[in-house]
Amino acid sequence: MLAPVPAARPADGLAVRLTRALLSPWSRFSLLVAVLLAAAATMLLLDPQRLLTTGRPGGLSDGAAAAVLFGVAYGVCTVAFVPRPLLNLAAGALFGSQVGLAAAMTGTVLGAGIAFGLGRVLGQDALRTLLRGRWLKAADGQLSRHGFRSMLALRLFPGVPFAAANYCAAVSRMGCPPFLVATGLGSVPNTAAYVVAGSEASSPMSPAFLAAMGFIVVTGLGAAVVAWFRRHRFTGQ
Repeated sequence: MLAPVPAARPADGLAVRLTRALLSPWSRFSLLVAVLLAAAATMLLLDPQRLLTTGRPGGLSDGAAAAVLFGVAYGVCTVAFVPRPLLNLAAGALFGSQVGLAAAMTGTVLGAGIAFGLGRVLGQDALRTLLRGRWLKAADGQLSRHGFRSMLALRLFPGVPFAAANYCAAVSRMGCPPFLVATGLGSVPNTAAYVVAGSEASSPMSPAFLAAMGFIVVTGLGAAVVAWFRRHRFTGQ
């Protein structure tokens, strides 16, 4: 004779409901918002722009270890919405053009990967239910179907905030590997220009500084022109 199956205890049912509630899309999205707000508040308190005027923090010496540490900090700062141009200028001012570019690119890809992972795990399920507007649907479709080339174009032409592009890609159905490769390749030119400008900031009339600033201005204007003439893709006009 089979033994009767014990009835589920009320505590077990409560635990299941709590687990479902904590793992629900909107609960995870709330956690993402809380993490990002805490990161942004921390960056405001740390005031990272002081790197441009005070130099390296105490204990941060020259060499590869310092550049690696800066690259990790760079990546975390981008997740906390610190502007990349500021970080790129700091990389050039602290480490010079070559090492500074390597550190900045390491931080760029690292920060993009962290943001993509956070957005995909904590925000995608909740935010995809809000993709109802024409612009949002168009952007989502472009990233989902042509992720690599779309992200490469966003990184090559400045104007779209780095964090916004990261989280938009995370909410879309774009894969992580093409996202990271496109970010790495597309970020090199603009990042290099800012790093060189930072490394030559003490000589504002030097050819390298003028060339870097000229590149920044020209690409910025080019991005604005391209955005103006292609706006019909999103407005439907």
